[in-house]
Amino acid sequence: MADLLSALNPMQQRAVLHGDGPLLILAGAGSGKTRTLTHRVAQLIGTRAVPPWRILAVTFTNKAAAEMRERLERLLGADALPWVSTFHAACVRILRREIEALGFTSNFVIYDDRDSERLLKECLDVLRIPEHTLTPRLAATLIDGAKNKGLTPQAYARGDEQHESMSLVYARYQEQLRRANALDFGDLLLATVRVFDEHPQVLERYRERFLHVLVDEYQDTNAVQYRLTNLLASRHRNLCVVGDDDQSIYRWRGAEIGNILDFERDYPDAAVIRLEQNYRSTGTILAAAGAVVARNARRTGKTLWTENGPGEKVAIAALPDDLEEARFVARQIEQLLAGPWARRDIAVFYRTNAQSRSLEEALVRHRIPYVMVGGVKFFSRAEVKDVLAYLRVVVNPADSLSAKRVINVPPRGIGAATVERIGTLEDEAGGFVAACRLALARELLKPMQAERLAAFLALLDNVRARLDHVGYPQLTARLIEESGYGPMLRQDGSGEARDRLQNLDELLKGMEEHAGAERTLQEFLEQVALVTDLDAYDGTVDRVTLMTLHAAKGLEFPIAFITGMEEGLFPHARTADSDIEEERRLCYVGMTRAMKRLYLTHALQRRVYGDFQFNPRSRFIDEIPTALIEAAAAPPRPAAAPHFASRRPAFMSRTAEPNGGERIEVASGDDGEHVRVVYDEDGLRIGSRVRHGTFGVGTIKRLEGNGEQQKVTVLFRSVGAKKLLLKFAGLEPA
Repeated sequence: MADLLSALNPMQQRAVLHGDGPLLILAGAGSGKTRTLTHRVAQLIGTRAVPPWRILAVTFTNKAAAEMRERLERLLGADALPWVSTFHAACVRILRREIEALGFTSNFVIYDDRDSERLLKECLDVLRIPEHTLTPRLAATLIDGAKNKGLTPQAYARGDEQHESMSLVYARYQEQLRRANALDFGDLLLATVRVFDEHPQVLERYRERFLHVLVDEYQDTNAVQYRLTNLLASRHRNLCVVGDDDQSIYRWRGAEIGNILDFERDYPDAAVIRLEQNYRSTGTILAAAGAVVARNARRTGKTLWTENGPGEKVAIAALPDDLEEARFVARQIEQLLAGPWARRDIAVFYRTNAQSRSLEEALVRHRIPYVMVGGVKFFSRAEVKDVLAYLRVVVNPADSLSAKRVINVPPRGIGAATVERIGTLEDEAGGFVAACRLALARELLKPMQAERLAAFLALLDNVRARLDHVGYPQLTARLIEESGYGPMLRQDGSGEARDRLQNLDELLKGMEEHAGAERTLQEFLEQVALVTDLDAYDGTVDRVTLMTLHAAKGLEFPIAFITGMEEGLFPHARTADSDIEEERRLCYVGMTRAMKRLYLTHALQRRVYGDFQFNPRSRFIDEIPTALIEAAAAPPRPAAAPHFASRRPAFMSRTAEPNGGERIEVASGDDGEHVRVVYDEDGLRIGSRVRHGTFGVGTIKRLEGNGEQQKVTVLFRSVGAKKLLLKFAGLEPA
């Protein structure tokens, strides 16, 4: 342990050696908080002989939890690891043992955002609420917000008509989840708190068990996580929280900055330790970022310092418009790549996803490979979700949503009318699969429909019967064939079908790796469900990284660009008046991602929905002391780079990547390198694959208009081209 302490600075050592009682570690950006947290756990186990199973350490992303486990394994060995997981994974682990107290069974499934929206669409249809009044996505957002605050459907109805109406949707949604033996992300936390509240003997077991509770990124906790943390730590009061109020940027996800600001009110005897030595950035970058966030009134106050040199001044660039801004960034990156920097060293940040388009085009034109974080996740692709839906029904026959997804996938002649007829029996039968069996028993279907439905049920029963005798990767491979899914794609023979088959191969490879660790199918489905957009970044890929400022938290890059630094965009018009302090914290987070060089760019005019906006530069630039900034020298414009205003340069051709993402090929590339583009999950682009509830899968061929009147022309495999009003189309990425 002496050797371990020697690698820490004095304040980190104080945090590691703290004895019993509450501890607040205020860890500034780049101050080594993960090292401090893991060394504290190692000290508790290695020196104080606390049994590993009596320690719970929770964080917010799977990536952060995996990193903490790896560090602890190096310090302690694989046999001395405590509970280290995300909040959601910890709750799943508890609920697998305790959820029967709430009327669920332990084989419950977890619905992701897309599943929730599909279920809410059904709820809105039943309640006869039109989508122009309330969309499934908005309903999902409102319900998630209510759950983050710990509100039940009854508590959500505040007396006004809008909330009462929404509470009916919320109540219907919760009932359908219960019937499907399913939980969504918010339920994982709420159900755990509910078990503890309604069954004190269960809470007593867990708070007696956990002698020490440690929470990373405490500034990101919402009301339910705050309650859960304090319930578990209430017996022994050995609660250690690590966080930085200056990096609290997830209010829109329910995060409560007051949880960390008021920690000393909750625990008056808490020890408070500030980690202010920064190991990441230059002195100039730290001073500039610190000057911005110091304007906030509601903060604990920290002054970061570093032994790194002052480094270069922060470069400020004012460009005529957003296209020139993007070209400036691309040319600057070209210049950096001609020096000692690699592509993976460079990140470009923006406030909103809509800003990425001009940046993508500029990088493609300059043949700079990049990856966009926040793209369509592998497990969100249609073919992967289809196979996972089959497996979820096998594991949990009550999962009606998954059953409806695959009852006619691949097409087996069970149409929408038949599904609707079966659906009328759901309430009586207690679920869709049970309704299918009831429809057959009562001979309610035509002979051909009954035969097809019986074959579908027999397929599910056959797979379920083999689950305990055949490894689930092998069983899934057989399911892909026996269901007709694999044969359908091979018979199609198109490039798109080959890509989808490769995605299924990747799914099977992932299953084999998971099964090699002696884990079950249920655990695999659980792991897949807990993957979030915050786990998307892969630092080993040698590509320039494009991402939103929110996605950048927790990462670091030698060189960072923050684009679009204009009033109305950053700070964003929606939040500038209501919570300018959170926008300022977001700026601080973006600036402190940079290790060596930081560029801040803004445009004098910007295209927004076909119109020009003229916004002054961001106040955040003006809050940086002038001694720390300099005007960026524009790199020379290549003679062969003509001005272009089209949204699709003529030299780009499109094909599909094996993983289903879209790729843009630069035909004239000197080295033949392909530039891969991954679009954001909600982005609609010409060439994107989408799924329609009635027409199936198709490809976007044309987009017309904007806003409420935007129309989309989609070429469907089943019915040909259809022109749809986008807001009513209900399209999903496929």
